[in-house]
Amino acid sequence: MGSYWVHVCLFMTLLMVIIGVTIARGNNEDAEVTYDGRSLIIGGHRKILFSGSIHYPRSTPQMWPDLIAKAKEGGLDVIQTYVFWNIHEPQPGQYDFSGRYDLVRFIKEIEAQGLYVCLRIGPYIESEWTYGGFPFWLHDVPDIVYRTDNEPFKAYMQNFTTKIVSMMQSEGLYASQGGPIILSQIENEYQNIEHSFGEEGSRYVSWAADMAASLQTGVPWVMCKQTDAPDPLINACNGMRCGETFTGPNSPNKPALWTENWTSFYQVYGGKPYIRSAEDIAFHVTLFIARKNGSYVNYYMYHGGTNFGRSSSAYVITSYYDQAPLDEYGLLRQPKWGHLKEMHAAIKSCSTTLLQGMQRNFTLGELQEGYVFEEEEEEEGGCVAFLVNNDSVNKVTVQFQNRSYELPKKSISILPDCQNVTFNTATVNTNSNTRVINPVQTFSSADKWDQFQDVIPNFDDTCLISDSLLEHMNLTKDNTDYLWYTLRFEQNSPCSEAILHLKSAAHVAHAFVDDTYIGGDHGNHNDKSFILEVPVELNEGTHNISILSVMVGLPDSGAFLERRFAGLTTVEIRCSEESHDLTNATWGYQVGLLGEKLEIYEEQNSNSNEWCELGDNPSNQTLVWYKNVFDSPEGDEAVALNLESMGKGEAWVNGQSIGRYWVSFHDSNDQPSQTLYHVPRSFLKDSGNVLVLFEEGGGNPLRISLNTVSVSLSSS
Repeated sequence: MGSYWVHVCLFMTLLMVIIGVTIARGNNEDAEVTYDGRSLIIGGHRKILFSGSIHYPRSTPQMWPDLIAKAKEGGLDVIQTYVFWNIHEPQPGQYDFSGRYDLVRFIKEIEAQGLYVCLRIGPYIESEWTYGGFPFWLHDVPDIVYRTDNEPFKAYMQNFTTKIVSMMQSEGLYASQGGPIILSQIENEYQNIEHSFGEEGSRYVSWAADMAASLQTGVPWVMCKQTDAPDPLINACNGMRCGETFTGPNSPNKPALWTENWTSFYQVYGGKPYIRSAEDIAFHVTLFIARKNGSYVNYYMYHGGTNFGRSSSAYVITSYYDQAPLDEYGLLRQPKWGHLKEMHAAIKSCSTTLLQGMQRNFTLGELQEGYVFEEEEEEEGGCVAFLVNNDSVNKVTVQFQNRSYELPKKSISILPDCQNVTFNTATVNTNSNTRVINPVQTFSSADKWDQFQDVIPNFDDTCLISDSLLEHMNLTKDNTDYLWYTLRFEQNSPCSEAILHLKSAAHVAHAFVDDTYIGGDHGNHNDKSFILEVPVELNEGTHNISILSVMVGLPDSGAFLERRFAGLTTVEIRCSEESHDLTNATWGYQVGLLGEKLEIYEEQNSNSNEWCELGDNPSNQTLVWYKNVFDSPEGDEAVALNLESMGKGEAWVNGQSIGRYWVSFHDSNDQPSQTLYHVPRSFLKDSGNVLVLFEEGGGNPLRISLNTVSVSLSSS
């Protein structure tokens, strides 16, 4: 009997899963998705759709259900995501769709919760993702030029796009198959660089559109920020104010779509977070619907998540769009989440009239205007009004249909029946909340720490030799941030007041002479290069000069990305008597660090005899790996490491990188751009978690703390 009931339970579980998926697919209608000048049409029904960007590799499979559920509860209909080429095809023809990269699992979770999907295949995505999502092996394809009418590039782009589409089709995930995918995107903001390629750029746009349409997905394709998107592709708007800036669909038969409404903005090291208010977001969403007949709005991001590992682009911090409606940890950011939820409900309450009614607009004052949508039925025809106050300083009272309405400054009131206000974009009814950081463990015991001193290579240790300064990225292939430049320098005459002078197109440089650290410097997100000048003592004789060049993410945008140069460009020894130009000297190169080669960060290497006791003064050490062990905090609250006492480097927990840190790079208020680093619960075990840090210099691990992260309502 026991076996019988086990089989019954298994059968019932399977049946419930099948029913759940069937219900979800029933919500998504088994029909092609079409469109006209008013909206997308799904299964014959027009829809106003609210969407949110959630990127599957920026969170974990264990987080996905909760993120999607909160998005749905917040009034979203669609989850939008890029497809990340570099993680899925790390080498030509070798594919990875496991773990955080399991795109199909992510889409099926969205489907199971009854939401739609907008799949932005790209495969160029930008997204503050290293190399714009391109795998770096593309760089080594002979005669390749990215994103233009170039046969090698088009062949690889088409191959990957077809791979993704075929995968979705084989799983029955397009709406035309009963699945959740209602939109796909090819390319990404190409018009920003199209002029750089002339006629070849125009031909590429046409080719990309034809290639995408030929894949027969049964759902529309979009091109964002591409006013000349060829038929049948839809041109879509990106930005913060598409109700003001969007020039509109390039055909009267295409709907107005907003694929990126930036809820905040990405943050760079040395920069401050961009705070965009709930009121401002709501104003511009409502304006887009009222003024532009908008019928699809996507929040970029709805949940930003974490740039784990080395995935972020140049200078971009590890936390991504933390100010989104769902913060980095997946917690509600109030009042943003609640205010937008209220707006979604107000607009959906009158969506039939908005989609079927005739639009007219009129003036209500010098900086005030109105938009009305009316259905043509003689009796009981719906009427919706939007009353807009564009004055950012003063509230005003306007007259509409013989009634007075007070409009707060810079706001829009929604009247679903043309009489009663149910929502105003500047009237926030949701209470704010506050992030609560609770320290649960410190790492102040020196005897609990181990360290491994990385090795400074000299010229004789290197096997790659060149009579010039070689380009950084071409050597590292994005397998590491680090490249050593080494030189044997003969000083045959007096050199007083010597200065090592170098210029770098990378992001950081650390200089060593005869294995002694003499100094370092770095650039910033806005400048393409920086100069390091540091005094050095050079007696007559032979000296070993070793310079560690560091990238903090690869560039992600711009034309001719394949030509981009990084690394040292000039090196000189400047003496009061003379200068020595070493730019074209004989240089030796080492790719990466010894600790990386040994995989010292892997959990299975935590007991390696490479580790030794912590040094006496860790703050004065450079190029050091640190290791400690900790237990997971009780409960299910989010977990973060406070690395405020560290300098610059990378952190791993149980062999999984939680990202780069750069706490020593301060903003204009002398504050670090990021100090808390998310450790997903799925990375942790109950006990014996191995923490490994690589510190470039100046960090003190004894002041690190482990914290739980939650939110609490602020007092009114």
